[in-house]
Amino acid sequence: MPTSTSPLDSRSNAAKSSTSEPTAHVDWTVMLRRFLDYLISECGLARNTIEAYGRDLREFITMLDDRDICQVSRVDADLVRSYLIRLTERKLALSSIARQLVSVKMFLRYLYVTGVMIDDVSTLLETPKTWHRLPQTLQRRQLEALLSAPQPGEPFYARDRAILELLYATGMRVSELATLRLGDLNLDVGYLRCRGKGGKERVIPIGSHAIGAVGEYIRGLRATLVETSRTEESLFVSRTGRPMDRTNIWRLVHRYATIAGLPEPVSPHTIRHCFATHLLEGGADLRIVQELLGHASVTTTQIYTHVDGTRLKSIHARCHPRQ
Repeated sequence: MPTSTSPLDSRSNAAKSSTSEPTAHVDWTVMLRRFLDYLISECGLARNTIEAYGRDLREFITMLDDRDICQVSRVDADLVRSYLIRLTERKLALSSIARQLVSVKMFLRYLYVTGVMIDDVSTLLETPKTWHRLPQTLQRRQLEALLSAPQPGEPFYARDRAILELLYATGMRVSELATLRLGDLNLDVGYLRCRGKGGKERVIPIGSHAIGAVGEYIRGLRATLVETSRTEESLFVSRTGRPMDRTNIWRLVHRYATIAGLPEPVSPHTIRHCFATHLLEGGADLRIVQELLGHASVTTTQIYTHVDGTRLKSIHARCHPRQ
């Protein structure tokens, strides 16, 4: 049966016939720009992911320039390892070093595939194992306090309440919530369409509390805020009628967490963690939670199984024959 491979899985015919000289000088900045263009046009990665690749690789290229390395033949596994040592000396977290190594490996793999490099140095580099940090979650009473923090009579009560309710009802990332449009919602049926990482779409059900809060906001405050811009399609808008961005929403959540007296720093991602954890506590299947969160791999979702110790203990007590 024929199988499809990504452009980075095998060298193209053009690359195989490339006559790049190992001693030829290369412009690393130009190569980086071509790599990022490739990620946009061929891989369809999210903008934030591509920007992260760019930041990491610009730092790597800075090291190459500092060492006056302009021949691809001088870029080998030992050079990359010395770069990682340099990051370690800066006291970077292991997770940050691992992320930077992934960026460098992808870049070197691209140079090999396109025939710029003769050897595939990326295969000689092993990504370090990192500890998985347990996600920060809130207790049920703390989350209820957060959702109740917006008070009737406040200027933006309806909008802020709708944002908090929708974050908890769907587990969306803050960037996904910020890009929601009116046409993405069907409150009558109780679903919304969400655009996740890499432009992937998924459909998420909405609970009755969020439906009520969003409906009240759309019929009232939102209609007032966009009076001067009738063509605005964004669901959540600022006092000027312009779309709210992720920073606006992050500040909003942080402010209401402070009002609710929550001790830990709380962000929209904290609410996402609560969404996943509370679903698992309620007996939801891990694969369903994966789909709702928009995780590409269930491995990412599995971290939440370590949080729900109470449920695991109750299942053990109920199901084990010696209990």
